[in-house]
Amino acid sequence: MNMRVEKNRSFSSSRIAMVALGMFLLTACGGQGGMKLGDDEFAVETVSFTSSEQTTQYPATIKGLQDIEIRPQVSGFIVKLCVDEGATVRKGQALFEIDPTQYKAAYDQAKAGVESAEANLKTVAETEVNKKMLHEQKIISDFEYQTAVNNLLTAKANAAQAKAAYAAAKQNLGFCTVTSPSDGVIGTFPYRVGALVSPSVAEPLTTVSQIGDMYVYFSMTEKQLLDLTRAGGTLKEQLDKMPAVQLQLADGTLYADSGKIDAVSGVIDQTTGSVSMRAIFPNKQNILRSGGMANVVFPYAMENVILIPQTATQEIQDKKFVYVVQADSTLKHTEVKISNLNDGKNYIVTGGLNAGDKIVVEGVQNLQDGQKIVPITVAQKEAKYQQALKDQRDGNFATAFK
Repeated sequence: MNMRVEKNRSFSSSRIAMVALGMFLLTACGGQGGMKLGDDEFAVETVSFTSSEQTTQYPATIKGLQDIEIRPQVSGFIVKLCVDEGATVRKGQALFEIDPTQYKAAYDQAKAGVESAEANLKTVAETEVNKKMLHEQKIISDFEYQTAVNNLLTAKANAAQAKAAYAAAKQNLGFCTVTSPSDGVIGTFPYRVGALVSPSVAEPLTTVSQIGDMYVYFSMTEKQLLDLTRAGGTLKEQLDKMPAVQLQLADGTLYADSGKIDAVSGVIDQTTGSVSMRAIFPNKQNILRSGGMANVVFPYAMENVILIPQTATQEIQDKKFVYVVQADSTLKHTEVKISNLNDGKNYIVTGGLNAGDKIVVEGVQNLQDGQKIVPITVAQKEAKYQQALKDQRDGNFATAFK
């Protein structure tokens, strides 16, 4: 009985060892990413013209449609902060209160001056009417009547002056409440309660950023701009033809709404050779904030291009090479030119290949120029790989590693 158990254990151990050996040999022959199932068999692919949707990114700065500096128009001590930093405000909403004591006194004085001037004007006007009647009856002289007329003109001027002083005092009193000139978001407060401020302070009280829509500024090279605008037409027509752009936020996520390029600088920066561009994005959820950093994701629709897998290339001294299969199944090590745009899996070939060329797409590190191979398709390679796995699982090691 014990001998039988020992024998079964020995058989199981042998079987496990064989399976492990099979897995090792299969792995050594190459996995799914770059396996070569036969000594000379390599997966090849025929290249052809196709279309491609690629993207490129440009560092960008986010700005509000308008960042408005809030400055005091009267001098005095801040007595109240009506909102907090970062708050969303509406047009006309109170932001700061400046001590109104002296301006309220000036207002009251100006108001009293208006009332006095109007009362005096009324008296002088009635006097002028009376003098006119007496003058018409030849009771008073021309000089006396003219004096009454001049007094009326002076009273009118005094009343107008008093009203102007009253309007100025009223305005200054109103300036003691600093309000928001537009809807937006409040910035920081360099001045707090008790600080003495005036129209000549170096820093503004705060900044209100309009963020209903946001401007995103970025730059692209002169060549890239020419590629986009070479079709001609007016600037407005060119802007209308530009595709919608996306925004990659600082955390790497894509902003939900797309934007539209609405302005291009007419001057090229000679120091960098770049052109400043502006896109506008909606900001209904107030996610975007003025001063933030992001990347503009610009799409490029490319027609009649050749795409090849990146696994089909070798890089030698910053140059890309592929193995082109010749008519006699030998390989030619060929340099290819590629675009700087790629999706992380494929390269866009701009030179070195023609439609109909066959290239090796996997295992290129094991090849040499002039080597003769047995070309198979990617589908055939996959089928062979799956069959080898099945044979290995079934224990058919004689066929699994042929």
